[in-house]
Amino acid sequence: MKILVTGATGKLGIKVVETLLKSIPASQLAVSVRNPEKAEGLQDRGVEVRQGDFDRPETLDNAFAGTDRLLIISADGDNETRIRQHTNAVAAAQRAQVGFIAYTSAVNASESKLFLALVHRVTEEAIIKTGIPYSFLRNNWYLENEIGNIQGVLAGAPWVTSAGDGKAGWASRQDYAEAAAAVLAGNGHDNTIYELSGKLMTQEELVSVIGTVLGKEVPVQQVDDAKYAEIMKGAGIPDFIIPILVGIQQGIREGALEIESNDLEKLLGRPVTPIREALAQIVNEISQAN
Repeated sequence: MKILVTGATGKLGIKVVETLLKSIPASQLAVSVRNPEKAEGLQDRGVEVRQGDFDRPETLDNAFAGTDRLLIISADGDNETRIRQHTNAVAAAQRAQVGFIAYTSAVNASESKLFLALVHRVTEEAIIKTGIPYSFLRNNWYLENEIGNIQGVLAGAPWVTSAGDGKAGWASRQDYAEAAAAVLAGNGHDNTIYELSGKLMTQEELVSVIGTVLGKEVPVQQVDDAKYAEIMKGAGIPDFIIPILVGIQQGIREGALEIESNDLEKLLGRPVTPIREALAQIVNEISQAN
């Protein structure tokens, strides 16, 4: 059996690979990366490194050849770019007659009104049309997405949000990676959809835990979207990023991430890492980086 992970030098991909290497021989694992030189460390450990670029479909035929189980990790970029890249990857998987496709999707992708969901809805539909058995790993919110906010709090700033009482299911990147590895290396996942989420929490509840970890009270500043955009601009966030951040706040406020599910702990075979423990690790990593 050959398992292939795309984007394996990225933040999620490398964690998926490291998790897989604990349970399967390196000889059964291949990675598809845009820049193979970045994966030399994996090659030294016996993982097959293949060059594959979602923007150069001709490279994907060789990258995906002989693959039994494929993980397509969603790409970065604007919606148009991501849809093009994902469509190329799915078409290449079909040409290569891949046996199974797992895909890192988004919460409630087929129904969600969150602007980020469009990419995932289109990609899921493309995968279904191939007729290849699939598993959609609909990851909720990454706790690591909040690193910038946590850094601000550490510097003495309040936690600013326009998400109101909306809830998200924050979980660590490591937990999402281990869930993906479990699907790739396990059986019984054909044509499944997993809503992967930690415990649903409001911004206020999350910040309360952050305060506990830091040993201090962290003020929460609830604002409207216009004020939030103004504050982000003042914080030096690039103009093209600000509408994305506002859209995320709006989506959370309107309940786009409020999907109750215990699929993550089912795939992990253990409880989801407690949010306090995961936050403590993030704070420790920020402190070490400084």
